[in-house]
Amino acid sequence: MKGKSFIDIRTLVRKNILTMKPYSSARDEFKGEAEVFLDANENPYPTPYNRYPDPLQKEVKEKLAALKGVDASQIFLGNGSDEAIDLLIRAFCEPNHDSILITEPTYGMYAVCADVNAVNIQQVLLTPEFDLDLDAFPNAFDATTKIIFLCSPNNPTGNLLSRDKIIEVLNRFYGLVVIDEAYIDFSNSRSFVQELKKYPNLVVLQTFSKAWGLAGLRLGMCFASEEIISILNKIKYPYNVNIRTQELSLEALENAYKKDIWVDEILNQRDKLIKALKGLKIVDKVYPTDSNFILVRVQDANATYRYLTDNKIIVRDRSRVSLCYNCLRITVGTPEENETLIKALKQL
Repeated sequence: MKGKSFIDIRTLVRKNILTMKPYSSARDEFKGEAEVFLDANENPYPTPYNRYPDPLQKEVKEKLAALKGVDASQIFLGNGSDEAIDLLIRAFCEPNHDSILITEPTYGMYAVCADVNAVNIQQVLLTPEFDLDLDAFPNAFDATTKIIFLCSPNNPTGNLLSRDKIIEVLNRFYGLVVIDEAYIDFSNSRSFVQELKKYPNLVVLQTFSKAWGLAGLRLGMCFASEEIISILNKIKYPYNVNIRTQELSLEALENAYKKDIWVDEILNQRDKLIKALKGLKIVDKVYPTDSNFILVRVQDANATYRYLTDNKIIVRDRSRVSLCYNCLRITVGTPEENETLIKALKQL
């Protein structure tokens, strides 16, 4: 089956969302240039943050659109990717009726947002190699399934999901397919952002938190058709991205080469860290990774985690997650941080 260009996205949206009248802020209503602003009940004295931010972050989107090769109307910016995840579920899933489908293991906020919105959660276990099990998919979703969330590179496993299998899901499923690419900059794979025209039900999430080094700003990117983006803009809070975040993200986009330098260094450190971890007696397996973290199976994850915290080193214990028994997730740090970690682990 080829890309489903005939899908009517409106049939997937909750009926009350389609018919609701969105809140219109003062900055939404005015178009053009002005010198005197007496429309939004702001304090007139510069702090310099006395004015409300651009509610649609137009300048940031224009810069980002040029970088990603899409139109600005295909971009939603939110307070972290979590806002986009929440809004997608809220817009397309009827509470106490509809469902989302997630793979296990995966990023935990998909399930959290579904629970908050009283949306059912269907699950499909990944293969032992942490890839999609397409044979299990037909039995996992039904007529209530509105969204499939696929994290690639996956968290906490670190690997890319098979591109061919993702494309098969896009072809076979008539709801939204959301591909979370938070770690895509650390992989050799091309982004699915370039596939938006082919698949009208495709949504791609990215973030400024990882490769861009701006986790503290909480700025997430969502790429989709103009129709889907318009739905998210309709139900978002009016000023969801503050002025300072917009300013600093613009600065980062204007100096994108810095991100590339950081990625190269992180990948270099990742290779060294993998080699060092494989040489430790407590390590049973180091899993392949396409991200800025490494999933490691050790002999006793709980004991190792407690030992590291006692030594003021924090990693993530994922041993209770599906398919990740006795596994720790370790972020690639600076050379000094990585050396401190390995030195500590050698003492076990």
